[in-house]
This record gives sequence, C-alpha cells and structure tokens, in this order.
Amino acid sequence: MSGSPALYSPRLLGLAVTLADYPIGERMTLSESVRSRTCGSIVTVAFDPSDTSKIGISASACAVGQAAAAIFVADAEGREASSISAAMDAIASWLDDNGPLPDWADIEALAPAIPHKGRHEAILLPWKAAAVALSKGVTAG
Repeated sequence: MSGSPALYSPRLLGLAVTLADYPIGERMTLSESVRSRTCGSIVTVAFDPSDTSKIGISASACAVGQAAAAIFVADAEGREASSISAAMDAIASWLDDNGPLPDWADIEALAPAIPHKGRHEAILLPWKAAAVALSKGVTAG
C-alpha cells in the first residue's frame, strides 16, 4: 500500500456534489463543452452574456472531474478569460510537479490526483471550457 493520500477522499466527494448549486440556466447562452481525450469526461461551462459573473456548469465525469468543476465554478466569478487561461496554465504546471500550488480556492483538494496522470486532462476541462466560452463573448472594437 502506498503512502499517497486516497484519491477519492471525503473532501473530494463532498466538492463533487456541490455542482448541483450551479445549474446552467436558460440565459446562459455563452457556453462551451470540452471533452477529455484520455477519459471521455465532458464539462460544459456557460455564462449569461449580459452578466458573465453568472456561471453554470455541468460535468459528465468521475468524481475527480466533478470536484475540479466544482472547484472551478466556486472561484470563477468575475474572472476574465485571460485570468482563467493563466490559472489553467498554473494548474497544469502544478499537476506535472513543475509548479507551486496555484492561487485558486480549494485547488489543493486535487493534490491526490497528481500521481494519476490520466486524470490531469479531466481536471483542466472547466478552465479550458470557460476560457473558450468567454473568448466567444469578446467583440472586436
């Protein structure tokens, strides 16, 4: 038995169930769905185009992917696409053991997934979907 923490901890499972607090509403038409090539997880992030602080999310994923989606949506309010993309890069580096703990609330709950490389892409899906969705709402000026 290894000395690494359990992947499916009570904390991670508790985070996963909070996704129900962020449904995708009818007015949330600025959206993007992305799929993990490694595990097939799908995450959809949607914003109200008139108020992008209103965020909905759905995740067809394992508990790790669902927890990542919950962690994303709980701290994403008011962030712009560039901030979300920078956070995604920092999280990817952290997951690859090349970077410090990213500045995103509760992200440390995903630390047990670091040795599980097959989960990394699913973890990053919410940030990727949100960055693409928000970039759709940018108009040339």
